[in-house]
Amino acid sequence: MAEEFTLTARGPFSLAAGTRFLEGFTPAGFTGKADEPLELAFPVEGDGRTAGVRVREHAHGVTAEIVSPAAPAPGLAAAIRSQVTRILSLDVDGAGFPAVGDRDPVVAGLQRRYPGLRPIGFWSPYEAAAWAVIGQRIRVRQAAAIKSRMARELGEPVSFGERVVHAFPSPQRLAGLDGFAGLSGRKPEWLRSVARAALDGHLDATHLRALPRDEALAELTRLPGIGDFSAELILLRGAGDPDRIPLHEGRLPRAVALAYGLPEPPSAEELQRLSQSWKPYRTWVTLLLRAQLEDETGEISGTGRAVSASMSPGAAWSAGQGYS
Repeated sequence: MAEEFTLTARGPFSLAAGTRFLEGFTPAGFTGKADEPLELAFPVEGDGRTAGVRVREHAHGVTAEIVSPAAPAPGLAAAIRSQVTRILSLDVDGAGFPAVGDRDPVVAGLQRRYPGLRPIGFWSPYEAAAWAVIGQRIRVRQAAAIKSRMARELGEPVSFGERVVHAFPSPQRLAGLDGFAGLSGRKPEWLRSVARAALDGHLDATHLRALPRDEALAELTRLPGIGDFSAELILLRGAGDPDRIPLHEGRLPRAVALAYGLPEPPSAEELQRLSQSWKPYRTWVTLLLRAQLEDETGEISGTGRAVSASMSPGAAWSAGQGYS
């Protein structure tokens, strides 16, 4: 019998909203639907073995079934549970999130528009760093296609019955990468550096979250091929830091201007001041702002028009120059 565990959400949470998010989250390679279980395949942090987990929503959170490996040892099962908890932002106490809306009526409107939506992260900071390298100087769809092929050709498959999901290759596999079709310039070298950093524990989510944020970002930018933008992506979307605004994410100022009715996008300093009322959930508010920007403009999906909030709020976070 497959091992199962239950995760209880503290504060507003909707797995269906998060799954709709993933429908537009190109790097995830997600092909499911909001009314289906969420099926995850990923290398386990600090271990390297591939895990397959099926997640279903219940009234107060989720139940998760470890599909692969069968009958995992207690230590491995605990690591898988911890990783799934972070991926779904269920490691964060969200009970205080409604109070942000009480302080800020714009945020209150976003919370009503996207009820229960929390960030669903990359499966690990390692995978976020790999995506940052793969996606440099190419279109998001090109990068997503390369990442998907790497998973199929170098990663391990996990069978969920009628569907097979390929995990992104483990750091152990990527550390020996000589080249891959579509990876130009120094990208293979940089991916090997990312893999070695993961194997050495420098991309461990717990490690990154335990550091002061500026120190964590500085440590990440010391990796070859990782600049300020990519470091923020890894910390916020990979390690799941819930309380930082991405100062190098170009669409956020326009999203703020749209939501707050500002005549022009705010400066970094103005963003810092405005976001003080969003603490300790600044990353979460950023997601809601970006969701609204995409729903109103369709600039990432390419529709060029407003789209239903029920279709793809995740696309608001996913773009070549956004946190894709």
